[in-house]
Amino acid sequence: MKRFNNIGRIKVFLKDPNKKSWFKICKELFVLAWVKREIPFYYFKFIYRKSVVNYLDYHSFGDMQALNTSSVLHNRDLNAIIENKLFFAFYAEKANIKTPKLITYNTKSHFFWNGTLKDIQTKAEAKMFFQHVLDENGLDGLFFRPPSEYGGKGCFKMTRADLDEKLDAYFDVLIKGTFVHTQLIVQHDAINKIHGNSVNTLRIITIITKDKHTEFIGGFYRFGVGASVVDNATSGGFTVGVNMETGTLKAKGHYLMEFGGATVTQHPDSGFVFDGFKIPFYADILKMLEHALKVFPDRLIGWDIAITQEGPVIVECNSYPHIPLSDMAYGGMLKNKHMRSLLEEVKAQR
Repeated sequence: MKRFNNIGRIKVFLKDPNKKSWFKICKELFVLAWVKREIPFYYFKFIYRKSVVNYLDYHSFGDMQALNTSSVLHNRDLNAIIENKLFFAFYAEKANIKTPKLITYNTKSHFFWNGTLKDIQTKAEAKMFFQHVLDENGLDGLFFRPPSEYGGKGCFKMTRADLDEKLDAYFDVLIKGTFVHTQLIVQHDAINKIHGNSVNTLRIITIITKDKHTEFIGGFYRFGVGASVVDNATSGGFTVGVNMETGTLKAKGHYLMEFGGATVTQHPDSGFVFDGFKIPFYADILKMLEHALKVFPDRLIGWDIAITQEGPVIVECNSYPHIPLSDMAYGGMLKNKHMRSLLEEVKAQR
């Protein structure tokens, strides 16, 4: 049971009044084990619920592993750029892709800014460095991200107003690690009305088909909760599916089981109702991704997009998109003929 060893998840499943009957659960587990040729631990993350009728349209762990590791879909050299936030920032800037501006970065005590290297050993030196950087760039703050982490892990922001406080909290972490320091994103007013404490990002999954057509096969908006500065579902936020034809939010959002597995129709902090909310600059987002795919022609990518008053920016992209979240948002992504074909192509090459 190593894939289902979190006692909290088990409790959520056992107490969920919306789970199917035990007879149906056992039947579906047997069918999945037979069809997918693996023990379907993933069933207990979401598929066990009464609302899930077409349970065979959800990706198994084996399906996701095949998609994530396929050399048919992914170029190892390109992925090295995509999966490193620092490399991605350099590459995107050269390719004229709109991303949060890279201001500085550090590798342990070595801080790089504007073509210079500064060795920083104390909080006082760090304070002087960041004050100078903020002044020279006319900025109110910076956002810090480890280049190779995911799910919002290790991220924090620092502003002029809380510089001392944040250095007290993060200085040791900063000079013992590697961080990308980017300009703060000023989020669109319409998104701030839903939740303003975090920059909430839109994940869109693209595929390039076998005959080289680009398809936007799914998307979901990620929202933070409370005072969190990150929106990731794996850090306690939740996701709301997107109607890809209209560019509007669906009626329901979902927390991952690690955070209670609840379904929500409005933001728990603001009370904002999701259903039908029109995403600003939606047509511009799709156009921007068409250009980005010419620069990063990986055949399966999850793009994270923030929306400002001036338009969208690509925060990062992921060659291993979170497929289970898309499955939840769309009632099984294998209903999509392009995703089905992609998986069939990958399995045929194994």
